Amino acid sequence: MPLGLYIHIPFCRSKCPYCDFYSVMPSGDTVDKYVKCVCNQLRGYDNYQFDTVYFGGGTPSVIGAENIAEILKCADITDNHEITVECNPSDCGDGGFDFEKAAKAGINRISFGLQSAVDSERKALGRRAGAQDVKNAVKRAQSDGIGNISLDLMLGIPGQNEDTLKRSVDFCFSAGVKHISAYILKIEECTYFYKAKDRLNLPDEDETADLYLKCVELTEQNGMKQYEISNFAFPGFESRHNLKYWRCEEYLGIGPAAHSFIGGKRFYYGRDLNEYLNNPQPVYDGSGGDFDEYAMLALRLTEGLQDSMAFERFGFHIPERFFEKAKKYEKNGLAEITDNSISLTAKGFLVSNAIIGDLLT
Repeated sequence: MPLGLYIHIPFCRSKCPYCDFYSVMPSGDTVDKYVKCVCNQLRGYDNYQFDTVYFGGGTPSVIGAENIAEILKCADITDNHEITVECNPSDCGDGGFDFEKAAKAGINRISFGLQSAVDSERKALGRRAGAQDVKNAVKRAQSDGIGNISLDLMLGIPGQNEDTLKRSVDFCFSAGVKHISAYILKIEECTYFYKAKDRLNLPDEDETADLYLKCVELTEQNGMKQYEISNFAFPGFESRHNLKYWRCEEYLGIGPAAHSFIGGKRFYYGRDLNEYLNNPQPVYDGSGGDFDEYAMLALRLTEGLQDSMAFERFGFHIPERFFEKAKKYEKNGLAEITDNSISLTAKGFLVSNAIIGDLLT
């Protein structure tokens, strides 16, 4: 089967105060060197085909559509593909990221970092563009032939409440996007938010849970279906690439901090751009794809852990202890059980780590 391909673009013009992803400021000819390095690596995988490609970061739009198109030339991509590029709306004004060139290169999906449509919340998150800039960027992409647009939202951010969340969700639907990702803010070490966490006006844990459930409710009211803990889409517009992760399928990751899962083995590249440019050596990260890992990932999806799919892959049925343990969560409205599957509800997703950990022991 074709693999998924993840390309990490480790460049950002500035660092958002909540972000822990690996990125550096572009300088000199570093971008050119990086593109050449990525292309050289991809040529070493010419015996693989890819049906999904995801450019993440960092901020992929920083390097421009021309460089992304150059990278795509070096990969064997199927005709029936999904190619996603994460874009910062600040890079997509006049003279910025060229969506027309991107579309001609085969890119057919764009993910924009909205986070919030409320400008005061965006400012607190360190976002340079305003909500109107985001809407303009979405329109540019759509008019240049890329209609499959996703917007990222963040939940539990400084100053957020249910009214401001509704404004952000309404904004997404008024922009005509096909997909929404909504992530609960996690304060990571080595970020500015971690240093300033005692001064942030954050919703408490219960308020954040209510915001999450409100987001599920609002997206469903507008016709989108939740298909994963943090992801919602109109039917047919689910992220094919991310579904590979959650269905424990194989993928190749290129770039510093990128992870791969091929042939039952996992490996990654360190978080060091210079090291990657000088001598890109993957670090072995053990084997993967056993039943426990498969079950853990499947339970992130609303389709849940399905017995027929597990049997097809492993040759045995879901252990009965899974169903027995899941019954107590079903009684509390945290899980749903059928003869063939175990899945978590929206409320269950809020405590998914604890439930999944219990089911696996």
